[in-house]
Amino acid sequence: MTRAPVFVLGAGFAGLTAAVELQRLGHDVTVFEANDSIGGLATSHHLGGVQYDTGAHFVTNRLATAVGVMDQCDDAERYGEAVWSRGQCASYPFGLMRSPRFAGSALLARLQSRAPARTAADRFRAEYGRTLADEVAIPLIEAWSGLPAEELSPSVADKIPGGIAQTIALTAARRLTRRAVAIGYCAEAPQSANVWHVYPRAGLEVFTQHLADQLVGKIRLQSPVEAINIEGTREQRMRVVGVRVGGRDHEGSAVISTLPAPLLARLVDHPLVAPVADLQFRAMVFVQLHLRGRGLLPEPVTWFPERRRPFFRVTEAPMSMPWFAPPGETVLTVDFGAEVHDAIWAADDAALAVTALEGLTDLIPDIQARYIGVTSTRTPIAYPVYALRTEPARLAIATHGIGGLVSAGRNGEFAHLLMEDVYWRTLRIVRALAR
Repeated sequence: MTRAPVFVLGAGFAGLTAAVELQRLGHDVTVFEANDSIGGLATSHHLGGVQYDTGAHFVTNRLATAVGVMDQCDDAERYGEAVWSRGQCASYPFGLMRSPRFAGSALLARLQSRAPARTAADRFRAEYGRTLADEVAIPLIEAWSGLPAEELSPSVADKIPGGIAQTIALTAARRLTRRAVAIGYCAEAPQSANVWHVYPRAGLEVFTQHLADQLVGKIRLQSPVEAINIEGTREQRMRVVGVRVGGRDHEGSAVISTLPAPLLARLVDHPLVAPVADLQFRAMVFVQLHLRGRGLLPEPVTWFPERRRPFFRVTEAPMSMPWFAPPGETVLTVDFGAEVHDAIWAADDAALAVTALEGLTDLIPDIQARYIGVTSTRTPIAYPVYALRTEPARLAIATHGIGGLVSAGRNGEFAHLLMEDVYWRTLRIVRALAR
C-alpha cells in the first residue's frame, strides 16, 4: 500500500471515513464519486422553514466527538419508540410486554425447546413468541424488506448485543440524567449512560462535509469507476492492481468499495464476485409532512405493523430536535416501502400526502386541518434485503479472497448497520487492510 495509492469508491459517510483514516495512516488516497456531490444518503434539505435529512437518522455524542463535529451538535431533547396497532399505542419494548397476550406468548416461547431457525419467521416466533411475532415483528420486517418473512434469512433478526437487564438500566439512566441515552444503536462499541442522542444543528451533512474538508484535492466527483483491475489466478493469490475511470487505468494497491454490493459484480470480472450481483435493496419513498403543532406522535419514532397501511414507520424529528421546524410546527417523515417504478415510487407529492394523511387520521384525527405542505425524497438502495435465496452471496462479500479488495459501509457490506456502527466498522476494516 505504500507503493501505490489506495482508491475509495463512493464519497458517502463510509467512504469519506475510510479516506480520512487512510490519510491519517500515511497512505496516498483518492476518492472516486460518480455523482456531482458528496454525502450519498447522508444529505440534508432545507425548505419552507423546515429541515430534514434523507430518511430518519439518529446519531450519538460519541460518534459526533469521534468525527470532530460535537461543537456543531445539540443534545436531542428526547428519544423513544412506540408501536401503534389496533387503535392503541404501546411503548417499545416495555409497553408491549405489559400486554398479557404478548408477554404470555413470549414466555411460552422461552419455555419451549428451539429447533434451528430456517427463516426469519421461525426466528421471530422463537424469540418473541407467536403473538408478538405475527402481529408486530413479522409485518414490520416484511414491509421493510418487501418479502414474506418465510423468504427472509433468520440473520435479519440479529440484534445489538445487550439483554433486558441492560435495557432496564439504560432506561433508568435516561430518567436520572434527563438525556436521550441511546439504547440498541451500536454493536461495535459498548452501550452506556454516557452515550446519548445528539444531532447537528445544520443537518446530517455536517458529518460528511467535515470529513471532506480533510481531503482537499483527494475527491474526484462525477468519476464513476468502470472496472476494478485484478491480477493473478486462483492458484496464485489474486490482487487488486488498480481501477479504470473515464477509460483510463489508474495503478493502485488496494480498493475500498462503499458502493452498493451488487455493483462489485459489474466492476470485477471474476467468478468469485459474480454471486453478489443477485443481491437486492429495498427502495424507499420518504414523505415529509409539514404540519401545525408539535408532539403529534406518541414517541419520536412510531411503528405501524398493520398491513392495511402503505407505510410502516413515522418519525417526528422535531420532538427530538426542535430546530427542525419553526415553533408551533412540526415535520413527520413517513416511510413507504416501494419498488422502483411502482405506484408509490411514481406518485407525485400531492398523492403521497393524501395517502399519508388518510393513513394517520386514526392517530391524529385533525391532521387534515394541521396540514401545511409536503415534500418527498427517494432512494432505490434504502435497506439490504436478507433474502434466503441470496444469503450465500451476502456472506461471499467478505470471503471472495481477492487481495486488496474490501467492502465497507452499509451498502458495501450489504448489512443492516446504523451510522455509528458504520463508522467504527469502517475504521476497523481500514486498519486491518493497512496492516
